[in-house]
Amino acid sequence: MSAFVGLDAVTRQWNGRGGVANVTLDIPEGDFVAVLGPSGCGKSTLLRLISGLELPQSGSVRIAGRDVTHLPASQRALSMVFQSYALFPHLSVRENVSFGMKVRKVSKPERAEKFAEAVEMLSLQGLEARKPAELSGGQRQRVALARAVVSGHPLCLMDEPLSNLDAKLRHSVRREIKALQRKLGLTVIYVTHDQTEAMSLSDTVVLMREGRVEQADSPATLYAHPASTFAAEFIGDPPMAMIDGDALGQGGVTVGIRPEHIAALQPDADDLTGRVGDVEFLGAHTHVVVDHPATRGLIVSAPGHADWRPGDEIGLRIPEEHRVLFDAGTGRAKENPQKNYGADHRQTAPRDSRKAPQPQPVSD
Repeated sequence: MSAFVGLDAVTRQWNGRGGVANVTLDIPEGDFVAVLGPSGCGKSTLLRLISGLELPQSGSVRIAGRDVTHLPASQRALSMVFQSYALFPHLSVRENVSFGMKVRKVSKPERAEKFAEAVEMLSLQGLEARKPAELSGGQRQRVALARAVVSGHPLCLMDEPLSNLDAKLRHSVRREIKALQRKLGLTVIYVTHDQTEAMSLSDTVVLMREGRVEQADSPATLYAHPASTFAAEFIGDPPMAMIDGDALGQGGVTVGIRPEHIAALQPDADDLTGRVGDVEFLGAHTHVVVDHPATRGLIVSAPGHADWRPGDEIGLRIPEEHRVLFDAGTGRAKENPQKNYGADHRQTAPRDSRKAPQPQPVSD
């Protein structure tokens, strides 16, 4: 079975820099895929290439078995939700949501039916006559989502849609997006720089670095079995700590360990002895920042209130069963039961039995 969305060796750069280079990616039908990475890694360029807002210099793009590499966005049977909402300020909620259907010459009764369904699905009742300026940020984003819903397209691309919302709203709208995706069986490709969004929403996370795919995997696998030190340190809050293997009697490797797996002890019968640099009490747990010359980013996550103070000497036990080993030279995972994903491998998300609606022809 072929991928619903496929990119084959796609490159789009400017004067040989930025953008994406030689990206090959397969996305199964019905998956929620988050494209994650730091600023400038190429994630928005990737989305624009799939949408048709940008054309590749080389490689090809397929959607639902069709080669759409050179087709405009209007012929790719997809919808988009933007960070800026992209609503017409002079139109009401009803007019904004119905605008695309009107352009596609959908009949009035069908427009009314689809609009009513979207309003109920996204709790926009009572807001139909309001203009965007009369809505809150969360309401505007729900209007943008409603516009995607009524399009009837099986593929929805989202470009950092929650970044303009405050933390509380981001949490609630995030749940709405996931519920919407499940209910409609959509294939969603969601660009974000926020790892919490990526890990909580997606079936698959595509982690990008400098225009290439660093690793594509389920959130759980990406967290437990990162393919490189970059992936290990980018994913997780706090991130995986990196320890020079020589300090643990393992030459030629860098040892990664998650904060929750480190045991903090008095300095006896331990693997490392460091000094407390800072203590952050967060209610349910405490982060103890530890300074040691053989480590970087070493934080112990202890349950409840940990009675440590800056300057205290602290012993650490690094359980062997939780150590992740990376080559000290290349930074790639050495002992990883999962497949390592390099830039030259085709990235394929796990398939499941969910089916999205088939693409409908568009006339605009």
